[in-house]
Amino acid sequence: MRHRSSTATLVLAPSGVRPVPPAPGPSPSVPPPPAEGAVRFATFNAALSRPTPGTLLKDLSAPGHAQIGNVAEIVQWVRPDVLLVTEFDHDPHGLGPRLFQDSYLAVGRGGAAGVDFPYVYTAPVNTGVASGADLDGDGRVVTTPGSAAYAGDAFGFGLFPGQYGMVVFSRYPLLTDRVRTFREFRWADLPGALLPVRPGTGEPFHSPEALAVLRLSSKSHWDVPVDVGGRRPVHLLASHPTPPAFDGPERRNVLRNHDEIRFWADYVSSGAPHLYDDAGHRGGLAPGAPFVIAGDLNADPHAGDGHPGAIRQLLGHPGITDPRPASLGGLGRAAVDPAAPAATGHLRADYVLPSAGLGVRGAGVFWPAPDDPLFRLTGDHPFPSSDHRLVWVDVVCR
Repeated sequence: MRHRSSTATLVLAPSGVRPVPPAPGPSPSVPPPPAEGAVRFATFNAALSRPTPGTLLKDLSAPGHAQIGNVAEIVQWVRPDVLLVTEFDHDPHGLGPRLFQDSYLAVGRGGAAGVDFPYVYTAPVNTGVASGADLDGDGRVVTTPGSAAYAGDAFGFGLFPGQYGMVVFSRYPLLTDRVRTFREFRWADLPGALLPVRPGTGEPFHSPEALAVLRLSSKSHWDVPVDVGGRRPVHLLASHPTPPAFDGPERRNVLRNHDEIRFWADYVSSGAPHLYDDAGHRGGLAPGAPFVIAGDLNADPHAGDGHPGAIRQLLGHPGITDPRPASLGGLGRAAVDPAAPAATGHLRADYVLPSAGLGVRGAGVFWPAPDDPLFRLTGDHPFPSSDHRLVWVDVVCR
């Protein structure tokens, strides 16, 4: 059977596809090992976020949790060397990543061998952190966690501090003493920022008090250097911009998503003296430094509710390569019936974008077709792992 492929990584609606008996033999969704000298970078919005603090730790402490086990098995089949996981609730002691590694990733599942990531990086994020200002424009300042009103006034939408956090897992050393984080960079400090205004009047949507504290990053922006054994480290540029939705006619989340993505376009271009990190150091990435931009960027170049130019700031950047990773299952019904139209609601949201100087040796999206024996890991609504798909790219870094 000949399958068409898709770069879609996010499912917003069930496709109506039902699994058919799996074909014999190995799954075509499992990529071969990286070519000699190549390093596999991946990103996965793994839906490891929970509605209350401590719940993810409780779930991770039970080795038989089905959804977490499915997420881990997907990682085991793809076997990335460097993996960014988004939507992983942050805890200040780093217990969550340790439990995920020891109780899930290291334990083989469903025929896949366990995988070990000796190097892990995580840090605080803006989601669920009280701003002390009226950021959602409802006339109230809510500082008690746990409600949607509180989440709307937090620096990033979250019911409690650390919800929807991020973690980097790596087989290669992470140069943590050289990490730069940009969690506190103010949106208003971005030259030409697309700050929202009230339709009809053109007045700023945010008050001066709100603009004085409002941060650009809804979670955080991280520059994590990875020592892959070459002459220079590869900089993993990790972020998870806000979805361009859940706002009002001022489109504040649409505009923020655009500028969160623009941050990386500035960071890898022309020195960027206007950018400052959380330690107070200014400037962007050193010229010629190799990098990989990764994360759930919540922006499709052709569809969805986002700003039409948001992701094109990266896809059209002369210093960035778009590997256009594909999958067999991304077209839903079309994956098993080429005459059927693609299922609605499939968007490209998750990206692994290497710098132009890194050679791409392979790329893909882990999204099995319904006749694949591993369709059970991604499935259809309600999704057995996540409503996003793991994206991987192999690059030559030496």
